[in-house]
Amino acid sequence: MNRLTLGTSLTASAIVAVAVLSTFSAPEAASPLPNPSLDEPLSKTPGAQTAVLAGGCFWGVEGVFEHVKGVTRVTSGYAGGSAETATYEKVSGGDTGHAESVRITYDPSRVTYGQLLKVYFSVAHDPTELNRQGPDTGTQYRSVVFSANDEQKRVAEAYIAKLQAAHAFPRPIVTQVTPLKGFYEAEAYHQDYLAHHPNQPYIVINDLPKIAHLQREFPALYVGH
Repeated sequence: MNRLTLGTSLTASAIVAVAVLSTFSAPEAASPLPNPSLDEPLSKTPGAQTAVLAGGCFWGVEGVFEHVKGVTRVTSGYAGGSAETATYEKVSGGDTGHAESVRITYDPSRVTYGQLLKVYFSVAHDPTELNRQGPDTGTQYRSVVFSANDEQKRVAEAYIAKLQAAHAFPRPIVTQVTPLKGFYEAEAYHQDYLAHHPNQPYIVINDLPKIAHLQREFPALYVGH
């Protein structure tokens, strides 16, 4: 689905109506999800670490994490394929190995990797959808945790196992945990797309409800703008 063809011609009242009548649904998880079994404690000193996650269209995932306490920057991009194919046009074909992803830069003294994963599974996407997310289909929209090191891999795999054992979702989690081999920033017009186009129908229908869900589910982590 080419999200850029949806346009922005709806009136404000029509956008609200479409949002109410849309088929969007948040992940069908038990509320709230349990905390990760493994996680590092908050650091005693400020710093900068990164997490790379994929869960459908990067516009919405980026928009969610831009509202999380301790996150200092979120960048939309591509991971899973080569540098040569890391363009929106090529990735949209679904055969590059890339997934639309976000690189989250965060302060480990304010938020942990495990807390980011809890937001990812609870709010940012539905981890039970295979090679799709909402209206978007293809391997480029798959659910993936790209682990930067062994510790991230251990935390992610342990959390997925805990969620599966707890039957936190009515369907099996299909999220992959894959070593991060490279992250390639998306084109400039994709960066901060939700913030720049809050009235775009795709955003209103599919992504703004995620941010509202974040505010309700994680009031201690939510940061408004």
